[in-house]
Amino acid sequence: MENKSKKENLECKTGHGQTPQATFPRLALLLLVPAPSLGVIFGMFVFPNSIFGRLLFVFSKIWLFAFPALWLRFVEKKKFSLSPVKKGGFATGITSGILISAFIGGLYFSIGDMFIDTEFFKTRLTSVGLGSPIIYLGGMIYWVLINSVLEEYVWRWFCVEQCAAIWRKPVAIAVSALFFTFHHILAMSVYFSPLVVFLCSSGVFIGGIIWSAMYIRYHSIWPGYISHAIVDLMIFGIGAVILFG
Repeated sequence: MENKSKKENLECKTGHGQTPQATFPRLALLLLVPAPSLGVIFGMFVFPNSIFGRLLFVFSKIWLFAFPALWLRFVEKKKFSLSPVKKGGFATGITSGILISAFIGGLYFSIGDMFIDTEFFKTRLTSVGLGSPIIYLGGMIYWVLINSVLEEYVWRWFCVEQCAAIWRKPVAIAVSALFFTFHHILAMSVYFSPLVVFLCSSGVFIGGIIWSAMYIRYHSIWPGYISHAIVDLMIFGIGAVILFG
């Protein structure tokens, strides 16, 4: 997201040349990556359905989204930008989003009933306030228009940049996707069986690889966001079918 020269951008993304953009990348990842997983652990396992647990979860979210900007400003001493699209990528984003969504939808509507306990899923979502169609719609709008952007900003821009300062591009893509997957595994384990968690987290990991590769290719979060948002719409659509029939 920061403004770079072409040479600096290449160095950061290939991991060659320890430039100022790559200052202490391992420390940056250490301070960032555990945050969402700790939020899920304390909010959903250690202190479930408690104000303290919710506060810890919210704090982890605030840290996750604030830390990259603080690191950029005070450690790397760079200016923030809106990740302008200069190399295209929207067609790739739309196409990949549709293809991933079609796969997810086909998988659910063909064999989903065999693996997902829909009644338990309904109970869990209702217990966190998503049993109302209006609230569910509001949650979907927030997730697609805000949360997905923030996830691309954190996991594709910041995490991929830090990983690319340590490893070569293919490794950086895979590692950043793995980091993106960790907290999803924990969160999904509250709602689904181990087999479903494995299948869904595998999908999250593959999605992370695709979106990280798109960031490397297009040097912007927005093509990946388009794909991510389309996939989230499919997931919320499936959730609506389960909840409201």
